[in-house]
Amino acid sequence: MTEQIPITPETKISVLLDHYPEVEDILIEMAPAFKKLRNPILRKTVAKVATLRQAAQIGDVDLGTLINTLRAKAGMEEIEGLLPEMDRDSQIPPAWWEKARIVQQLDARPIIEAGEQPIHRVMNELKKLQENEIYELITPFTPAPLIDMAKKQGFRNWSQQEQKDLVRTFFIR
Repeated sequence: MTEQIPITPETKISVLLDHYPEVEDILIEMAPAFKKLRNPILRKTVAKVATLRQAAQIGDVDLGTLINTLRAKAGMEEIEGLLPEMDRDSQIPPAWWEKARIVQQLDARPIIEAGEQPIHRVMNELKKLQENEIYELITPFTPAPLIDMAKKQGFRNWSQQEQKDLVRTFFIR
């Protein structure tokens, strides 16, 4: 094992797995959406940008439980006071949301199921959005890393989980 790194909500999944390969099974057990991390393409892409905070959100797992379970497996002390995520997606649409404003939609479920990730395609398509136009992305889980990237580019978003494996995320400039 290389040098010990802290396991915190901001730890990137790729860094975690590089330093603590023994926690991979626990991560996948707690957040089954991450079983696709065994795919080398996703391991090189999604795992490099996704944090444990995002993994908790994607897997609908309590952040404190996830972090402390991984820390215990790695032989570290528990972090006290990790609060559950308070920014869970609201079922109430924001004021800017209006179905008629949706100008483009991507159902990324087949792409993700094929072991690929749509992050670059979506970011390129978002760049083409005009003011007040909405882009709809359909995924089997909340696409937390993509949402964070879009926010950094100035986009607002709203996600709505309709079913266990069906999340609609809407983006607007």
